[in-house]
Amino acid sequence: MHNFQQPLRRLSESLVYIIFLLFTTASIAARPIAEIADIYGDRQNQLIGYGLVVGLDGSGDKSQVKFTQQSVVNMIKQFGVQLDDTTNPKLKNVAAVSVTAMVEPHMGAGQTLTVTVSSIGDAKSLRGGTLLLTPLRGIDGEVYAIAQGSLVVGGFNATGANGTSVTRNTPTVGRIPNGATLERNISAAEDIDPTIKLQLKQPSYETALNISKAINQMFGGLVAKALNKGQVEVSAPEDSEDRVMFVSMIQKLEVVEGLKIPKVVFNSRTGTVVISQNVTVSQAAVSQGGITVTILESESVSQPGGAFNSVGETAIVQNSEINISEVNGTTMIWPRGTNLQEIVDAINNVGATPEALMQILQALDEVGALNGDLVVI
Repeated sequence: MHNFQQPLRRLSESLVYIIFLLFTTASIAARPIAEIADIYGDRQNQLIGYGLVVGLDGSGDKSQVKFTQQSVVNMIKQFGVQLDDTTNPKLKNVAAVSVTAMVEPHMGAGQTLTVTVSSIGDAKSLRGGTLLLTPLRGIDGEVYAIAQGSLVVGGFNATGANGTSVTRNTPTVGRIPNGATLERNISAAEDIDPTIKLQLKQPSYETALNISKAINQMFGGLVAKALNKGQVEVSAPEDSEDRVMFVSMIQKLEVVEGLKIPKVVFNSRTGTVVISQNVTVSQAAVSQGGITVTILESESVSQPGGAFNSVGETAIVQNSEINISEVNGTTMIWPRGTNLQEIVDAINNVGATPEALMQILQALDEVGALNGDLVVI
């Protein structure tokens, strides 16, 4: 440990460091460390629980969902109601649900959480329901929060007498704003660790090195050390207030990010193509075109010889119409170093769909003409 801890405990000298920070780290391409790196340990924690939603207007789980019936029987027994093991209640206004919540770092007992309630049976809707007292557990199996309250459901489901139904959004999922109360703190051993670790959101050797250099330049000595392209270890004060001030000063420090690898991301489910700014192509010729086959199916009724002729039977005949059309191929020649805007303009001019665009980019990547990473999700 270095003697940098002593200046941190003196307010006047700390102000000098802050002024030094504001006047010496300004850069057009620089970004605050808070935007490019997270503090190890400052993470969300997930909680989950199993509960019952009651008060539904006949849209709850059906009788074949046995675990809902068992849950109701077990709950009623806890209130002193005598029921035998063969009891099989017919329920329509109750639904078994999973309850999930996220705990932000350093939240304390007594603070409230927003919970998401999702049906796990065959309930048609949770609209108008109330979640009964539900314990929420962490990955270690311990109870950290208690949830209860009325659900807010954004969707609805309506069914007519003839079976016609209308559904909007998802009526089997709801939320309870501030519906859970945190009962205990989630301990973080990182708060007393003699070092803190900065985790880069986009790992880069150059960025990690720039962060360690900037911190060492600000505090002097070898306070920070880049461990790899994703982590930078920083020696920190042990006193809690000094530690908070130290971290806040680091997060405000601006550094220049390293060179990012350009990417092309294609979502195969939605057909969305996203191209980063620095994507270029080497010299290449691309021909875009293809054959479209359209098949139309129709039905016609074949009658016997006469309208009142009893000989023969009326039959439904399937008719098929097949059309084949060829799209005129278009050839595009892209010189070396063609940028994003030129690529998009050229593809838009030939009227290519996102699927065709993706095929073009895949072909360019196969021949090694795409200067960037192709990612398909």
